Amino acid sequence: MAGLHRSAHVDTFARDHLPPPDQWPELVFDLPELHYPDRLNAAAELLTGPDGDRPVFHTPAGDTWTYATLRAHVDRLAHVLTGELGVVPGNRVLLRGPTTPWLAACWLAVLKAGAVAVTVLAQQRPHELRTMCEIAEVRHALCDVRAVDDLAKAEVPGLRITTYGGDGPDDLLRRPAPGTPYPAADTAADDVALIAFTSGTTGRPKGCLHFHRDVLAIADTFSAHVLRPHEDDVFAGSPPLGFTFGLGGLVVFPMRAGASALLLEQAGPKQLLPAIAKHRVSVLFTAPTAYRAMLDALDGHDVSSLRRCVSAGENLPAATWRAWHERTGLRVINGIGATELLHIFISAADERIRPGTTGVAVPGWQARVVDAEGREVPDGEPGLLAVRGPVGCRYLGDPRQRDYVRHGWNVTGDTYVRDAEGYFRYVARADDMIISAGYNIAGPEVEEALLRHPDVLETAVVGRADEARGQVVVAYAVLREGARPDAEALRAFVKAELAPYKCPREIVFLDALPRTATGKLQRFRLRGAGDLPGDRQ
Repeated sequence: MAGLHRSAHVDTFARDHLPPPDQWPELVFDLPELHYPDRLNAAAELLTGPDGDRPVFHTPAGDTWTYATLRAHVDRLAHVLTGELGVVPGNRVLLRGPTTPWLAACWLAVLKAGAVAVTVLAQQRPHELRTMCEIAEVRHALCDVRAVDDLAKAEVPGLRITTYGGDGPDDLLRRPAPGTPYPAADTAADDVALIAFTSGTTGRPKGCLHFHRDVLAIADTFSAHVLRPHEDDVFAGSPPLGFTFGLGGLVVFPMRAGASALLLEQAGPKQLLPAIAKHRVSVLFTAPTAYRAMLDALDGHDVSSLRRCVSAGENLPAATWRAWHERTGLRVINGIGATELLHIFISAADERIRPGTTGVAVPGWQARVVDAEGREVPDGEPGLLAVRGPVGCRYLGDPRQRDYVRHGWNVTGDTYVRDAEGYFRYVARADDMIISAGYNIAGPEVEEALLRHPDVLETAVVGRADEARGQVVVAYAVLREGARPDAEALRAFVKAELAPYKCPREIVFLDALPRTATGKLQRFRLRGAGDLPGDRQ
């Protein structure tokens, strides 16, 4: 393809299926550190630098891998991949398993060998796995032995599954391999390194093609300029490595800084708090829902080691930010990212944080708010968020590329308002704006009001078709344990917080909100939720 460097890929599927150049967003490399050499292998770069005896990964059981240990494991795995398993540069290799050092080592080995990593979630079911394998034409898989059943049930034609972590003679970790260093594949900076699948909240997942330079760019923008990690930091968090939020926060960012990460197989709020205390975690990545849930359990847990808390995946309500700051003294670093752009591109840290806003464009990125025709709207007016930077959306053979990339910008599907000082405030997903009797109602605004009620643990607000009003506001709520469902009391509370026309006409009490395996709310299920079990009031 014109403009790309000579590929090291023998299997050219990924490059062959990049979108046409005229459908790419404009890429911006306006920081000196983003001017990467033409030949670049992201895994080799991440593995270069720290002293061999420095820690890189910790486990809940107390095991620690050093950088030297990791390099040796990665080289051995790369030898097995390209030797006995017959993987050639450009082959797609599916990776599946809970978050462990071995999954991270497999990911690095795939990249170092010049293959393309397709990291999926351990929770995804056979039909989902089959769909992703079909889209990416995957023929090789490395899978934790504990997560192999659903992958086998997917019955992907021609897929060779190699398990790791078992005791069989064919286990990946037991296969013979040279004990010598593995020379990294001579990949181009713009060779595809990974295919990340969107979480499928709206239908068929989209494969996002990301280059070797993209892997480093997310560390050299958000991590270096906003997060600013130290080499003595210990990272931890809830997102799995199949979610790019987790891949960056638990592997790429700590390794780029020469730091270490605690990799947790179970990383819900109940597991995070004791893990923070036991392992002296200093940098935490999780979602707003988890911060809110941990507030009730902070007593009795030592979180004094924390110095950085990052929130993404969903909008962070100002009430949650303030409550966490009041209890811990820590300022949560809010951010918005996207699978299409690999990681966070709007954020703010320390004194630059303004609760209730997402932040400003991360150094290396540009952002603006536009109308449906791509024209920039005045500050203070809502519109579509458009961003560009060193990473851009490149869907794998998907016509939806034209929807996401418009006029050279990545249009994320979020409605935002920018103020005169460049701060971006989230309003709603573009399809979450409720129009009722001529009023525009942002679902997240109603959600924030409900979350200020002490009995509401989680909530989601959507519009439901209504003959008289066009749409009416429906709220789904999960209450704290022991709280009594009382819709009238909640409505009265909301009416005291917001204009009455924004008050939910119906409140449905659920035990849990429907979410994807990555934790993202499935609003489309709520919009057609007539069959969801719940107490409707």
